[in-house]
Amino acid sequence: MAQNSRFAPAIAGEPNAEWARKADALMPTLHSIEQQPVALVNMIPDPAQILRFRVEKAATIADFATRSFRKGDSFILDFEGHRTGYLSFDLETVGREPDAPVRLKLTFGEVQTDVAEPLHPYKGKISEAWLPEEIITVDYLPQSVKMARRYAFRYVRVDVIDTSPGFAVKFLNVRAHAVTSAGPMPAPMGATPRLRRMDEVAMATLRDCMQTSFEDGPRRDQRLWVGDLRLQALANYASFQNNDLVKRCLYLFAAYRDKDGLVAACVYEKPHPRYGGMHIVDYAALFNVTLRDYVLATGDVATGRDLWPVARCQLELIARWINADGLFVDPGNMWIFIDWADKLDKGAAIQGLLTFAWRATAELARRLGMKQEDASLSHRAGTMTTAGRAAYWDAHSGRVVSGPRRQVSWAGASWMMLGGLLSPREGRKALFATLDDPAAIKPSTPYLYHYVVEALIACGEKKRAMALLESYWGAMIDAGVDTFWEVFDPTTPLSSPYGDIHINSYCHAWSCTPSYFLRQKLS
Repeated sequence: MAQNSRFAPAIAGEPNAEWARKADALMPTLHSIEQQPVALVNMIPDPAQILRFRVEKAATIADFATRSFRKGDSFILDFEGHRTGYLSFDLETVGREPDAPVRLKLTFGEVQTDVAEPLHPYKGKISEAWLPEEIITVDYLPQSVKMARRYAFRYVRVDVIDTSPGFAVKFLNVRAHAVTSAGPMPAPMGATPRLRRMDEVAMATLRDCMQTSFEDGPRRDQRLWVGDLRLQALANYASFQNNDLVKRCLYLFAAYRDKDGLVAACVYEKPHPRYGGMHIVDYAALFNVTLRDYVLATGDVATGRDLWPVARCQLELIARWINADGLFVDPGNMWIFIDWADKLDKGAAIQGLLTFAWRATAELARRLGMKQEDASLSHRAGTMTTAGRAAYWDAHSGRVVSGPRRQVSWAGASWMMLGGLLSPREGRKALFATLDDPAAIKPSTPYLYHYVVEALIACGEKKRAMALLESYWGAMIDAGVDTFWEVFDPTTPLSSPYGDIHINSYCHAWSCTPSYFLRQKLS
């Protein structure tokens, strides 16, 4: 994610040593699985493919082991499935005694375009240091090589930059060492083979993001973000049930906040845990929702009580931007995310989301036996509901409208429903009118699509929710994905909010929730 220059500068607070220690004590064990590639492959240009290339097997691994390579040669290996991990291989020589090092370029691909077309010239807005490529020089041969960096990949392309004229090299014992803190993959669930494949891909997405924290994407960022965490945790409760990892992440956010106590949008974990330095209003509010979800899923009331001061603090800080009538007023110097959709007016959506957070925090207080807090928060949620309806609900047309141009968006209708600002009947009317309106602003990420599905379920429309799950995540399944993507627009699948598709994350945490829906909400 990129930060806009208009945002207020953030100043780190003093870390909470007790909560940092609790997070550290919950450090998970990483499990490693060794895998070999299945084939040497060619990438064939194909306009009919969603990524413009199809994979054609060039040789079996047994055949590949007999081949040698010289300056200018290249090859692509297919591991037939996504993993987060490391690469190792043995280099041997063919010909005379090696009189020079071997220089190699390795490119790691989550999808075909990563390895089938050049990564340069790079046109993205995010540092190109994230591009999944390395140039290495191996001085002494034969030698075993283990790449030091961790990558997210299915494919590996190797370009032999140079040897010397007298010898060639062979690549033997090529291995991927996949790492995750998730347990064994549960058996996929779903009423049809396509839905079972959807669940399997969603769990693979979650698995490969489950490291020593819930990373947003193992390819790029590799950070713990609040928005991603909430969705990962929901999917985790329905699948791997590694609940201590959720608990660790909650304590990391609690330990490393700004000087006022506002939860950072993200936390850096390496080389040591530290404050992320940026804030998103909706993410700070979703910390409370994530804590509520955790307590409901685990019954761990003690952690809920321990972190209650953090949850209460978030609402106290956000309340600075809510006027006397109960309406959120954008201060103009705070990041409101909601989605990457272009031209989205976020007024209705943020009002609904914040009311959702207030109600969730009231429910948390109720679970913790805090009756007075519950009553106070519920009352404030009621005030925010009245203000939000007055500002954004057009009862005559049955639509949620936002901003001076009365914009209609999937985000606005969904969050107003989830926040309880609309009755189920009103929510159905608003959502159906919006989803059927070609002029309405659509989501650009699986993150917001999750909340649209959640809103449809909340107003009793499970059939429509399943249809959206199948049409959106199903389109990625039909494209042959191994993990779900950070950004996906079925009409323009090669789009990027960062200016270059090669910097996109093709295994991304906020895309994993089909497992949650298929296992708990739509089963």
